[in-house]
Amino acid sequence: MTQENLKIGFVRRGFSPSGGAEIYLRRLAHGVLAAGYEVVLFTTAAWPETEWPGKIHRIAASGPVEFADELERVNPRSHCHLLISLERVWHCDFFRAGDGVHRAWLERRARFDAPLRKFARAFSRKHEEILRLEKALLGNGGAGRIIANSAMVRDEIVNYYGFPGEAIDLIRNGIRVSEFGPAPLKRAAARSQLHLAETDIAVLFLGSGWERKGLRFAIATVESLRDDRLRLLVAGRGNQGRFRSRKVHFFGEVGDVRPLLSAADIFLLPTLYDPFSNASLEAMAAGLPVVTTRANGCSEIIEEKIHGSIVDRADNIVALAAALRFWSDESRRKKAQLILLEHATQFDLSRHIAQTLEIVLSYPAAAASTSGKMRKT
Repeated sequence: MTQENLKIGFVRRGFSPSGGAEIYLRRLAHGVLAAGYEVVLFTTAAWPETEWPGKIHRIAASGPVEFADELERVNPRSHCHLLISLERVWHCDFFRAGDGVHRAWLERRARFDAPLRKFARAFSRKHEEILRLEKALLGNGGAGRIIANSAMVRDEIVNYYGFPGEAIDLIRNGIRVSEFGPAPLKRAAARSQLHLAETDIAVLFLGSGWERKGLRFAIATVESLRDDRLRLLVAGRGNQGRFRSRKVHFFGEVGDVRPLLSAADIFLLPTLYDPFSNASLEAMAAGLPVVTTRANGCSEIIEEKIHGSIVDRADNIVALAAALRFWSDESRRKKAQLILLEHATQFDLSRHIAQTLEIVLSYPAAAASTSGKMRKT
């Protein structure tokens, strides 16, 4: 068997058209195909045929454990030589921890929850199932190796589950940087389309899961400044009724976020927990300073007051407001713009795919397949 017909399987449960993991996985699959390998996807009926460039194996399941059980019955290694899961399952060769560590997320969220909500979540079946699977993968040897997209996630895996650090590869997220430029040249047309005045300072919030992403803190920050120039643009899926404000313009789920990035001046994401926010990286590729928290793995590539600003906690409205005031200065934004555009090129998807393939192809299962040996299950 040659390298050209090496089959790499990917696992992702469910589908959201605006989901960061789904967007990432499609980009990665196309990159793997371009490198000369085959891609197979193990997923549910929700994933559209048109959104995957290779073969799809459907798994009829709803909850996390049911999906993982059904995946075991399908025996994915009879359909591919190497299995890379973006989902918590019982076994895989590589687990890409793009969703982070659930135990860590629950602990972080508990710091912001009211006592009654903490009690209700303690007895959530969904959380219990995810934690069972996570322990099987990270604590009981279910994953051969792990790919973490931030040092924050890598350290959480080691600290919470004792997974050997030498078996964790750090590969930060990647995007097609060329898709987001030259955003500054499209600014006037994009702002006209969104009815933004030249004097308006457009603060952009992108992402679904508004509780985790910290939308309530973004709104509180903008309102606290009492600056009539500030406009908060919000794109993503969520309950708009809970977040009404005269400062907020909701756009719902947006298939192409580039016009919003072109129109914006500052990107704001006061997230409670984000392993590595792709939206933050996209904002940098569009030349926008990023204001976020240390709970965002992307903060590791942000230099303070050069690429944006970082606060310790999502609910630190004073610090968030100070960051917005700092970046409300047009001269500072213009100075940062070229630096941000150059910085983003270090995280182009082509580099990410090359790093991923280098690690994946050195794995014993891949080496065996390229020498004519199918991995035994």
